[in-house]
Amino acid sequence: MANMLKLMQKAATLQKDLEKAQGELATRTVEFSSGGGMVKVVAGGDGTVKSIKIDPGVIDPSDANLLEDMVLAAVDGALKAAKEMAAKEMSKLAAEMGLPGMGLGM
Repeated sequence: MANMLKLMQKAATLQKDLEKAQGELATRTVEFSSGGGMVKVVAGGDGTVKSIKIDPGVIDPSDANLLEDMVLAAVDGALKAAKEMAAKEMSKLAAEMGLPGMGLGM
């Protein structure tokens, strides 16, 4: 019975720590650019796109496909970087709780 109580306490602590980590991740950001820095995207650790900046020099009405591709590449890269950052933080938390390999990545 004592083991069950310890397990429940550990689960409650893990839940609180997870919620805290997720809140902290929401405030952290990563930036990714494409087109040699012509398109920059900032994403939050919670997986949201925070901003997109496009250099006016890349805007060519006759070649919208190029701009679309650069925006897509920058958004994709920023979201992947944010996911990697979140997974790394969740893995640290799992290791601290004695739960290595739990796969808490987002």
